[in-house]
Amino acid sequence: MSLPLLSLVTFVPLLGAAAILLLPQPNNARWIALGTTIATFALSLMVWAAFNPANPGFQLVEKLDWLGGGISYHMGVDGISMLFVVLTAGLMPFCIAASWESVQTRVAEYMIAFLVLETMMIGVFCALDLVLFYVLFEGGLIPMFLIIGIWGGKRRVYASFKFFLYTFVGSVLMLLAIMSMYWYAGTTDIVALLNGVHFPAAMQTWLWLAFFASFAVKMPMWPVHTWLPDAHVEAPTAGSVILAGILLKMGGYGFLRFSLPMFPSATEMFAPLVFTLSIVAIIYTSLVALAQEDMKKLIAYSSVAHMGFVTMGIFTITHQGVEGGIFQMLSHGVVSGALFLCVGVVYDRMHTREIAAYGGLVNRMPVYAACFMVFTLANVGLPGTSGFVGEFLTMLGAFIHNSWIAIFAATGVILSAAYALFLYRRIIFGALVKPALQTIEDLTPREIAILAPLVVITIALGVYPKPVLDVTTPAVAKLVSDTKTAQALEHTSHKVAINNGVGR
Repeated sequence: MSLPLLSLVTFVPLLGAAAILLLPQPNNARWIALGTTIATFALSLMVWAAFNPANPGFQLVEKLDWLGGGISYHMGVDGISMLFVVLTAGLMPFCIAASWESVQTRVAEYMIAFLVLETMMIGVFCALDLVLFYVLFEGGLIPMFLIIGIWGGKRRVYASFKFFLYTFVGSVLMLLAIMSMYWYAGTTDIVALLNGVHFPAAMQTWLWLAFFASFAVKMPMWPVHTWLPDAHVEAPTAGSVILAGILLKMGGYGFLRFSLPMFPSATEMFAPLVFTLSIVAIIYTSLVALAQEDMKKLIAYSSVAHMGFVTMGIFTITHQGVEGGIFQMLSHGVVSGALFLCVGVVYDRMHTREIAAYGGLVNRMPVYAACFMVFTLANVGLPGTSGFVGEFLTMLGAFIHNSWIAIFAATGVILSAAYALFLYRRIIFGALVKPALQTIEDLTPREIAILAPLVVITIALGVYPKPVLDVTTPAVAKLVSDTKTAQALEHTSHKVAINNGVGR
Protein backbone atom coordinates (compact mmCIF):
# COMPACT_ATOMS: atom_id res chain seq x y z
CA MET A 1 0.00 0.00 0.00
CA SER A 2 1.22 3.50 -0.81
CA LEU A 3 -0.33 4.99 2.34
CA PRO A 4 2.17 4.77 5.25
CA LEU A 5 -0.39 3.40 7.69
CA LEU A 6 2.05 2.51 10.45
CA SER A 7 3.67 5.95 10.47
CA LEU A 8 0.21 7.54 10.52
CA VAL A 9 -1.08 5.44 13.41
CA THR A 10 2.16 6.11 15.30
CA PHE A 11 2.50 9.86 14.79
CA VAL A 12 -1.08 11.19 14.48
CA PRO A 13 -1.19 11.57 18.31
CA LEU A 14 1.71 14.05 18.03
CA LEU A 15 -0.41 16.15 15.65
CA GLY A 16 -3.12 16.18 18.31
CA ALA A 17 -0.55 17.27 20.91
CA ALA A 18 0.57 20.10 18.61
CA ALA A 19 -3.06 21.19 18.16
CA ILE A 20 -3.51 21.34 21.95
CA LEU A 21 -0.41 23.55 22.21
CA LEU A 22 -2.04 25.97 19.77
CA LEU A 23 -5.45 25.86 21.54
CA PRO A 24 -4.56 25.26 25.18
CA GLN A 25 -8.00 25.82 26.79
CA PRO A 26 -9.07 22.86 29.03
CA ASN A 27 -12.22 22.02 27.05
CA ASN A 28 -10.36 22.34 23.74
CA ALA A 29 -7.61 20.03 25.08
CA ARG A 30 -10.13 17.39 26.16
CA TRP A 31 -12.01 17.34 22.85
CA ILE A 32 -8.85 17.45 20.72
CA ALA A 33 -7.31 14.57 22.72
CA LEU A 34 -10.50 12.50 22.48
CA GLY A 35 -10.85 13.17 18.74
CA THR A 36 -7.18 12.36 18.13
CA THR A 37 -7.28 9.07 20.04
CA ILE A 38 -10.48 7.99 18.26
CA ALA A 39 -8.89 8.83 14.88
CA THR A 40 -5.77 6.84 15.89
CA PHE A 41 -7.96 3.88 16.85
CA ALA A 42 -9.70 4.08 13.47
CA LEU A 43 -6.28 4.03 11.78
CA SER A 44 -5.27 0.98 13.84
CA LEU A 45 -8.41 -0.80 12.59
CA MET A 46 -7.35 0.10 9.04
CA VAL A 47 -3.96 -1.51 9.78
CA TRP A 48 -5.79 -4.64 10.98
CA ALA A 49 -7.97 -4.66 7.86
CA ALA A 50 -4.89 -4.37 5.60
CA PHE A 51 -3.07 -7.13 7.52
CA ASN A 52 -3.00 -10.62 6.01
CA PRO A 53 -3.20 -13.12 8.92
CA ALA A 54 -2.01 -16.05 6.78
CA ASN A 55 1.39 -14.39 6.23
CA PRO A 56 3.70 -15.02 9.24
CA GLY A 57 6.22 -12.38 8.14
CA PHE A 58 6.33 -8.61 8.61
CA GLN A 59 3.77 -6.60 6.66
CA LEU A 60 2.99 -2.94 5.85
CA VAL A 61 6.75 -2.38 5.97
CA GLU A 62 8.17 1.16 5.76
CA LYS A 63 11.90 1.80 5.55
CA LEU A 64 13.91 5.03 5.26
CA ASP A 65 17.52 6.04 5.93
CA TRP A 66 17.74 7.55 9.38
CA LEU A 67 21.02 7.79 11.33
CA GLY A 68 23.30 6.17 8.73
CA GLY A 69 25.65 3.25 9.28
CA GLY A 70 22.91 0.67 8.82
CA ILE A 71 20.54 2.33 11.33
CA SER A 72 17.24 3.04 9.60
CA TYR A 73 13.67 4.13 10.28
CA HIS A 74 12.09 0.70 9.78
CA MET A 75 8.47 -0.08 10.67
CA GLY A 76 6.36 -3.21 10.21
CA VAL A 77 3.95 -5.52 12.01
CA ASP A 78 3.48 -9.27 12.18
CA GLY A 79 0.94 -11.48 13.93
CA ILE A 80 2.69 -10.97 17.29
CA SER A 81 2.72 -7.16 17.26
CA MET A 82 -0.40 -6.39 15.21
CA LEU A 83 -2.99 -6.68 17.98
CA PHE A 84 -0.88 -4.77 20.50
CA VAL A 85 -1.12 -1.76 18.18
CA VAL A 86 -4.92 -2.12 18.18
CA LEU A 87 -5.01 -2.61 21.98
CA THR A 88 -2.91 0.50 22.60
CA ALA A 89 -4.94 2.69 20.25
CA GLY A 90 -8.20 1.20 21.58
CA LEU A 91 -7.50 1.89 25.28
CA MET A 92 -6.48 5.53 24.82
CA PRO A 93 -9.99 6.99 24.16
CA PHE A 94 -11.18 5.30 27.38
CA CYS A 95 -8.30 6.94 29.27
CA ILE A 96 -9.15 10.39 27.93
CA ALA A 97 -12.87 9.91 28.70
CA ALA A 98 -12.08 8.64 32.22
CA SER A 99 -10.02 11.80 32.88
CA TRP A 100 -12.76 14.16 31.65
CA GLU A 101 -13.92 15.35 35.09
CA SER A 102 -11.29 13.98 37.48
CA VAL A 103 -8.40 16.02 36.00
CA GLN A 104 -8.97 19.75 36.49
CA THR A 105 -5.42 21.14 36.76
CA ARG A 106 -3.02 21.58 33.85
CA VAL A 107 -5.50 19.80 31.58
CA ALA A 108 -3.70 20.72 28.34
CA GLU A 109 -0.35 19.40 29.62
CA TYR A 110 -2.03 16.20 30.86
CA MET A 111 -3.59 15.50 27.46
CA ILE A 112 -0.32 16.27 25.65
CA ALA A 113 1.52 13.81 27.93
CA PHE A 114 -0.97 11.06 27.07
CA LEU A 115 -0.78 11.72 23.33
CA VAL A 116 3.04 11.68 23.35
CA LEU A 117 2.91 8.45 25.38
CA GLU A 118 0.57 6.92 22.80
CA THR A 119 3.04 7.63 19.99
CA MET A 120 5.87 6.02 21.97
CA MET A 121 3.86 2.91 22.84
CA ILE A 122 2.51 2.25 19.34
CA GLY A 123 5.98 2.89 17.91
CA VAL A 124 7.51 0.21 20.16
CA PHE A 125 5.22 -2.45 18.65
CA CYS A 126 5.93 -1.29 15.06
CA ALA A 127 9.69 -0.68 15.25
CA LEU A 128 11.89 -3.03 13.19
CA ASP A 129 15.21 -1.38 14.06
CA LEU A 130 16.91 -1.87 17.44
CA VAL A 131 17.86 1.79 17.85
CA LEU A 132 14.38 2.98 16.87
CA PHE A 133 12.88 0.42 19.27
CA TYR A 134 15.13 1.59 22.10
CA VAL A 135 14.39 5.28 21.56
CA LEU A 136 10.64 4.67 21.64
CA PHE A 137 10.87 2.11 24.48
CA GLU A 138 12.72 4.61 26.68
CA GLY A 139 10.83 7.65 25.39
CA GLY A 140 7.63 6.34 26.94
CA LEU A 141 9.17 6.70 30.42
CA ILE A 142 9.15 10.50 30.24
CA PRO A 143 5.41 11.20 29.78
CA MET A 144 4.48 8.44 32.27
CA PHE A 145 6.98 9.88 34.78
CA LEU A 146 5.23 13.27 34.41
CA ILE A 147 1.71 11.78 34.58
CA ILE A 148 2.48 10.05 37.91
CA GLY A 149 4.63 12.87 39.30
CA ILE A 150 2.29 15.80 38.53
CA TRP A 151 -1.25 14.37 38.60
CA GLY A 152 -0.70 11.51 41.06
CA GLY A 153 -1.50 11.09 44.77
CA LYS A 154 0.26 12.23 47.94
CA ARG A 155 3.43 10.17 47.40
CA ARG A 156 3.52 10.82 43.66
CA VAL A 157 7.09 12.16 43.51
CA TYR A 158 8.48 9.09 45.30
CA ALA A 159 6.45 6.72 43.10
CA SER A 160 7.39 8.47 39.84
CA PHE A 161 11.13 8.45 40.62
CA LYS A 162 10.99 4.80 41.71
CA PHE A 163 9.20 3.89 38.46
CA PHE A 164 11.69 5.86 36.36
CA LEU A 165 14.86 4.59 38.05
CA TYR A 166 13.84 0.92 38.10
CA THR A 167 12.88 0.84 34.44
CA PHE A 168 15.73 3.07 33.26
CA VAL A 169 18.52 1.13 35.01
CA GLY A 170 17.31 -2.14 33.45
CA SER A 171 17.20 -0.53 30.03
CA VAL A 172 20.79 0.78 30.21
CA LEU A 173 21.96 -2.84 30.06
CA MET A 174 19.76 -3.38 26.99
CA LEU A 175 21.46 -0.40 25.32
CA LEU A 176 24.88 -1.98 25.90
CA ALA A 177 23.57 -5.23 24.38
CA ILE A 178 22.25 -3.36 21.33
CA MET A 179 25.67 -1.74 20.85
CA SER A 180 27.36 -5.17 21.10
CA MET A 181 24.95 -6.61 18.52
CA TYR A 182 25.68 -3.71 16.16
CA TRP A 183 29.45 -4.18 16.49
CA TYR A 184 29.10 -7.90 15.85
CA ALA A 185 26.53 -7.88 13.02
CA GLY A 186 27.08 -4.43 11.47
CA THR A 187 23.35 -3.68 11.51
CA THR A 188 20.54 -2.91 13.93
CA ASP A 189 17.85 -4.09 11.50
CA ILE A 190 15.65 -6.55 13.41
CA VAL A 191 14.59 -8.46 10.27
CA ALA A 192 18.24 -8.92 9.20
CA LEU A 193 19.21 -10.02 12.71
CA LEU A 194 16.35 -12.53 12.86
CA ASN A 195 17.02 -14.04 9.44
CA GLY A 196 20.75 -13.91 8.84
CA VAL A 197 22.74 -13.47 12.07
CA HIS A 198 23.73 -16.19 14.51
CA PHE A 199 25.34 -15.02 17.75
CA PRO A 200 27.88 -17.34 19.44
CA ALA A 201 26.52 -19.22 22.47
CA ALA A 202 28.72 -17.35 24.97
CA MET A 203 27.68 -13.99 23.53
CA GLN A 204 24.01 -15.05 23.57
CA THR A 205 24.22 -15.59 27.34
CA TRP A 206 25.25 -12.01 28.05
CA LEU A 207 22.91 -10.50 25.46
CA TRP A 208 19.98 -12.51 26.86
CA LEU A 209 20.72 -11.35 30.42
CA ALA A 210 20.99 -7.72 29.32
CA PHE A 211 17.64 -7.80 27.51
CA PHE A 212 16.13 -9.79 30.38
CA ALA A 213 17.13 -7.07 32.86
CA SER A 214 15.06 -4.55 30.91
CA PHE A 215 12.05 -6.70 30.08
CA ALA A 216 11.81 -8.33 33.53
CA VAL A 217 11.57 -4.91 35.20
CA LYS A 218 9.04 -3.72 32.64
CA MET A 219 6.64 -6.68 33.05
CA PRO A 220 7.45 -6.65 36.05
CA MET A 221 8.72 -10.07 37.21
CA TRP A 222 9.43 -10.98 40.82
CA PRO A 223 11.60 -9.71 42.58
CA VAL A 224 11.93 -6.46 40.55
CA HIS A 225 8.17 -5.77 40.77
CA THR A 226 8.16 -3.45 43.79
CA TRP A 227 7.90 -0.25 41.73
CA LEU A 228 4.52 -1.29 40.29
CA PRO A 229 2.24 -1.15 43.37
CA ASP A 230 3.59 2.30 44.30
CA ALA A 231 3.20 3.58 40.73
CA HIS A 232 -0.37 2.24 40.49
CA VAL A 233 -1.48 3.62 43.84
CA GLU A 234 -0.17 7.11 43.14
CA ALA A 235 -0.99 7.34 39.41
CA PRO A 236 -4.26 8.92 38.26
CA THR A 237 -6.87 6.41 37.06
CA ALA A 238 -5.95 6.72 33.37
CA GLY A 239 -2.25 6.38 34.23
CA SER A 240 -2.97 3.07 36.00
CA VAL A 241 -4.98 1.87 32.98
CA ILE A 242 -2.05 2.50 30.62
CA LEU A 243 0.53 1.10 33.05
CA ALA A 244 -1.37 -2.18 33.44
CA GLY A 245 -2.87 -2.30 29.97
CA ILE A 246 0.12 -1.46 27.75
CA LEU A 247 3.43 -0.66 29.44
CA LEU A 248 3.66 -4.03 31.22
CA LYS A 249 3.06 -5.79 27.90
CA MET A 250 6.22 -4.30 26.38
CA GLY A 251 8.28 -6.70 28.50
CA GLY A 252 6.43 -9.76 27.21
CA TYR A 253 6.59 -8.42 23.66
CA GLY A 254 10.35 -7.95 24.06
CA PHE A 255 10.80 -11.58 25.08
CA LEU A 256 8.87 -12.69 21.98
CA ARG A 257 10.63 -10.32 19.57
CA PHE A 258 14.22 -10.64 20.84
CA SER A 259 14.96 -13.21 23.55
CA LEU A 260 13.42 -16.31 21.95
CA PRO A 261 14.35 -15.91 18.25
CA MET A 262 17.70 -14.10 18.58
CA PHE A 263 19.17 -15.93 21.60
CA PRO A 264 17.70 -19.45 21.36
CA SER A 265 20.47 -21.34 23.19
CA ALA A 266 20.50 -18.81 26.05
CA THR A 267 16.70 -19.01 26.19
CA GLU A 268 16.93 -22.76 26.65
CA MET A 269 19.61 -22.35 29.31
CA PHE A 270 17.71 -19.78 31.35
CA ALA A 271 14.19 -21.20 30.89
CA PRO A 272 14.28 -22.98 34.31
CA LEU A 273 15.14 -19.64 35.95
CA VAL A 274 12.19 -17.96 34.22
CA PHE A 275 9.83 -20.78 35.25
CA THR A 276 10.99 -20.46 38.86
CA LEU A 277 10.53 -16.69 38.92
CA SER A 278 7.14 -17.03 37.19
CA ILE A 279 5.80 -19.55 39.72
CA VAL A 280 7.10 -17.49 42.64
CA ALA A 281 5.38 -14.44 41.15
CA ILE A 282 2.10 -16.32 40.62
CA ILE A 283 1.96 -17.70 44.19
CA TYR A 284 3.76 -15.02 46.23
CA THR A 285 2.10 -11.93 44.75
CA SER A 286 -1.31 -13.62 44.93
CA LEU A 287 -0.77 -14.13 48.67
CA VAL A 288 0.38 -10.52 49.01
CA ALA A 289 -2.75 -9.39 47.13
CA LEU A 290 -4.88 -11.20 49.74
CA ALA A 291 -3.39 -9.00 52.47
CA GLN A 292 -4.04 -5.64 50.77
CA GLU A 293 -6.43 -3.01 52.13
CA ASP A 294 -6.08 -0.67 49.13
CA MET A 295 -8.06 -1.61 46.01
CA LYS A 296 -5.42 -0.38 43.57
CA LYS A 297 -2.62 -2.21 45.36
CA LEU A 298 -4.60 -5.45 45.27
CA ILE A 299 -5.15 -5.14 41.50
CA ALA A 300 -1.48 -4.15 41.02
CA TYR A 301 -0.25 -7.33 42.74
CA SER A 302 -2.82 -9.27 40.72
CA SER A 303 -1.17 -7.89 37.56
CA VAL A 304 2.24 -9.22 38.64
CA ALA A 305 0.69 -12.66 39.21
CA HIS A 306 -0.98 -12.64 35.79
CA MET A 307 2.28 -11.61 34.10
CA GLY A 308 3.79 -14.71 35.73
CA PHE A 309 1.44 -16.81 33.59
CA VAL A 310 2.62 -14.87 30.52
CA THR A 311 6.34 -15.47 31.09
CA MET A 312 5.68 -19.10 31.98
CA GLY A 313 3.75 -19.62 28.73
CA ILE A 314 6.26 -17.81 26.52
CA PHE A 315 9.31 -19.75 27.75
CA THR A 316 7.70 -23.18 27.31
CA ILE A 317 8.34 -22.51 23.59
CA THR A 318 5.23 -24.50 22.76
CA HIS A 319 2.61 -23.22 20.35
CA GLN A 320 -0.07 -23.29 23.05
CA GLY A 321 2.13 -21.59 25.64
CA VAL A 322 3.30 -18.73 23.41
CA GLU A 323 -0.17 -18.18 21.94
CA GLY A 324 -1.61 -18.24 25.46
CA GLY A 325 0.96 -15.70 26.63
CA ILE A 326 0.00 -13.29 23.84
CA PHE A 327 -3.73 -13.80 24.44
CA GLN A 328 -3.26 -13.36 28.18
CA MET A 329 -1.46 -10.05 27.61
CA LEU A 330 -4.23 -8.78 25.33
CA SER A 331 -6.97 -9.96 27.68
CA HIS A 332 -5.20 -8.58 30.75
CA GLY A 333 -4.82 -5.24 28.96
CA VAL A 334 -8.60 -4.96 28.69
CA VAL A 335 -9.56 -6.55 32.02
CA SER A 336 -7.01 -4.88 34.30
CA GLY A 337 -7.60 -1.54 32.59
CA ALA A 338 -11.33 -1.98 33.22
CA LEU A 339 -10.72 -2.89 36.89
CA PHE A 340 -8.72 0.30 37.41
CA LEU A 341 -11.50 2.27 35.72
CA CYS A 342 -13.97 0.66 38.16
CA VAL A 343 -11.79 1.72 41.09
CA GLY A 344 -11.65 5.23 39.60
CA VAL A 345 -15.46 5.41 39.48
CA VAL A 346 -15.86 5.01 43.26
CA TYR A 347 -12.69 7.00 44.02
CA ASP A 348 -14.10 10.00 42.14
CA ARG A 349 -17.18 9.84 44.41
CA MET A 350 -15.61 8.99 47.80
CA HIS A 351 -11.92 10.01 47.39
CA THR A 352 -10.65 6.86 49.07
CA ARG A 353 -9.44 3.50 47.79
CA GLU A 354 -9.56 1.75 51.17
CA ILE A 355 -11.58 -1.47 50.88
CA ALA A 356 -12.90 -0.96 54.43
CA ALA A 357 -14.55 2.34 53.41
CA TYR A 358 -17.03 0.50 51.16
CA GLY A 359 -19.64 -2.22 51.45
CA GLY A 360 -23.14 -2.86 50.16
CA LEU A 361 -22.68 -0.84 46.96
CA VAL A 362 -25.03 -3.19 45.08
CA ASN A 363 -27.91 -1.50 46.92
CA ARG A 364 -27.11 1.91 45.41
CA MET A 365 -25.04 1.01 42.30
CA PRO A 366 -26.49 -2.14 40.65
CA VAL A 367 -25.16 -1.30 37.14
CA TYR A 368 -21.69 -0.67 38.57
CA ALA A 369 -21.88 -3.95 40.52
CA ALA A 370 -22.75 -5.86 37.34
CA CYS A 371 -19.84 -4.36 35.35
CA PHE A 372 -17.38 -4.89 38.21
CA MET A 373 -18.55 -8.52 38.49
CA VAL A 374 -17.77 -9.26 34.82
CA PHE A 375 -14.22 -7.88 35.14
CA THR A 376 -13.64 -9.63 38.48
CA LEU A 377 -14.68 -13.00 37.03
CA ALA A 378 -12.50 -12.39 33.95
CA ASN A 379 -9.58 -11.63 36.28
CA VAL A 380 -10.20 -14.96 38.02
CA GLY A 381 -10.23 -16.75 34.64
CA LEU A 382 -13.86 -17.89 34.56
CA PRO A 383 -14.76 -19.84 31.37
CA GLY A 384 -16.73 -17.60 29.05
CA THR A 385 -14.49 -14.60 29.73
CA SER A 386 -11.28 -13.58 27.96
CA GLY A 387 -9.23 -14.31 31.08
CA PHE A 388 -9.93 -18.03 30.81
CA VAL A 389 -8.55 -18.49 27.27
CA GLY A 390 -5.10 -17.05 28.00
CA GLU A 391 -4.67 -18.82 31.35
CA PHE A 392 -5.84 -22.16 29.94
CA LEU A 393 -3.46 -22.00 26.96
CA THR A 394 -0.45 -20.97 29.07
CA MET A 395 -1.11 -23.79 31.53
CA LEU A 396 -1.61 -26.25 28.67
CA GLY A 397 1.75 -25.18 27.22
CA ALA A 398 3.34 -25.54 30.67
CA PHE A 399 1.81 -29.01 31.09
CA ILE A 400 3.20 -30.11 27.72
CA HIS A 401 6.65 -28.82 28.72
CA ASN A 402 6.66 -30.02 32.35
CA SER A 403 3.58 -31.07 34.31
CA TRP A 404 5.03 -29.86 37.64
CA ILE A 405 5.21 -26.28 36.35
CA ALA A 406 1.50 -26.42 35.46
CA ILE A 407 0.60 -27.92 38.85
CA PHE A 408 2.36 -25.14 40.77
CA ALA A 409 0.90 -22.47 38.47
CA ALA A 410 -2.61 -23.87 39.02
CA THR A 411 -2.42 -22.80 42.67
CA GLY A 412 -2.33 -19.23 41.37
CA VAL A 413 -5.75 -19.72 39.76
CA ILE A 414 -7.18 -20.76 43.15
CA LEU A 415 -5.51 -17.83 44.91
CA SER A 416 -6.73 -15.37 42.26
CA ALA A 417 -10.29 -16.50 42.95
CA ALA A 418 -9.66 -15.91 46.66
CA TYR A 419 -8.37 -12.33 46.44
CA ALA A 420 -10.66 -11.18 43.59
CA LEU A 421 -13.86 -12.51 45.16
CA PHE A 422 -12.73 -11.28 48.58
CA LEU A 423 -12.42 -7.77 47.12
CA TYR A 424 -15.77 -7.98 45.34
CA ARG A 425 -17.63 -9.28 48.39
CA ARG A 426 -16.31 -6.57 50.73
CA ILE A 427 -17.05 -3.72 48.32
CA ILE A 428 -20.30 -4.78 46.64
CA PHE A 429 -22.21 -7.11 48.96
CA GLY A 430 -23.48 -6.77 52.51
CA ALA A 431 -25.65 -4.14 54.15
CA LEU A 432 -25.25 -0.48 53.20
CA VAL A 433 -24.42 0.77 56.70
CA LYS A 434 -21.79 3.47 56.15
CA PRO A 435 -23.44 6.93 56.19
CA ALA A 436 -21.12 8.29 53.47
CA LEU A 437 -22.42 5.67 51.01
CA GLN A 438 -26.14 6.40 51.55
CA THR A 439 -26.29 8.91 48.70
CA ILE A 440 -23.67 7.48 46.32
CA GLU A 441 -24.85 7.55 42.69
CA ASP A 442 -24.73 4.76 40.11
CA LEU A 443 -22.80 5.01 36.84
CA THR A 444 -23.34 8.17 34.79
CA PRO A 445 -23.98 7.90 31.02
CA ARG A 446 -20.30 8.81 30.42
CA GLU A 447 -19.10 6.02 32.72
CA ILE A 448 -21.51 3.52 31.12
CA ALA A 449 -20.15 4.52 27.70
CA ILE A 450 -16.63 3.79 29.00
CA LEU A 451 -17.30 0.44 30.72
CA ALA A 452 -19.96 -1.10 28.43
CA PRO A 453 -17.62 -1.70 25.41
CA LEU A 454 -15.04 -3.29 27.74
CA VAL A 455 -17.71 -5.64 29.14
CA VAL A 456 -18.66 -6.65 25.58
CA ILE A 457 -15.01 -7.24 24.55
CA THR A 458 -14.28 -9.27 27.70
CA ILE A 459 -17.20 -11.63 27.10
CA ALA A 460 -16.87 -11.72 23.29
CA LEU A 461 -13.19 -12.77 23.40
CA GLY A 462 -14.00 -15.38 26.03
CA VAL A 463 -16.78 -16.93 23.97
CA TYR A 464 -15.19 -16.45 20.52
CA PRO A 465 -11.40 -15.93 20.63
CA LYS A 466 -10.95 -16.89 16.97
CA PRO A 467 -10.37 -13.33 15.58
CA VAL A 468 -7.36 -12.94 17.88
CA LEU A 469 -6.00 -16.48 17.40
CA ASP A 470 -6.33 -16.19 13.60
CA VAL A 471 -3.97 -13.21 13.65
CA THR A 472 -1.39 -14.69 16.01
CA THR A 473 -1.29 -18.39 14.98
CA PRO A 474 0.93 -18.24 11.81
CA ALA A 475 3.48 -15.89 13.40
CA VAL A 476 3.58 -17.94 16.62
CA ALA A 477 4.03 -21.18 14.63
CA LYS A 478 6.99 -19.62 12.79
CA LEU A 479 8.52 -18.27 16.02
CA VAL A 480 8.26 -21.62 17.83
CA SER A 481 9.56 -23.55 14.79
CA ASP A 482 12.51 -21.19 14.19
CA THR A 483 13.48 -21.16 17.88
CA LYS A 484 13.35 -24.94 18.24
CA THR A 485 15.26 -25.43 14.97
CA ALA A 486 17.98 -23.04 16.15
CA GLN A 487 18.21 -24.86 19.49
CA ALA A 488 18.48 -28.23 17.69
CA LEU A 489 21.29 -26.86 15.49
CA GLU A 490 23.10 -25.61 18.60
CA HIS A 491 22.89 -29.10 20.12
CA THR A 492 24.14 -30.71 16.90
CA SER A 493 27.10 -28.33 16.51
CA HIS A 494 27.96 -28.78 20.19
CA LYS A 495 28.00 -32.60 19.79
CA VAL A 496 30.13 -32.31 16.61
CA ALA A 497 32.60 -30.09 18.47
CA ILE A 498 32.81 -32.61 21.34
CA ASN A 499 33.26 -35.54 18.93
CA ASN A 500 35.99 -33.70 17.01
CA GLY A 501 37.74 -33.01 20.27
CA VAL A 502 37.54 -36.68 21.27
CA GLY A 503 38.76 -37.76 17.78
CA ARG A 504 41.83 -35.60 18.01
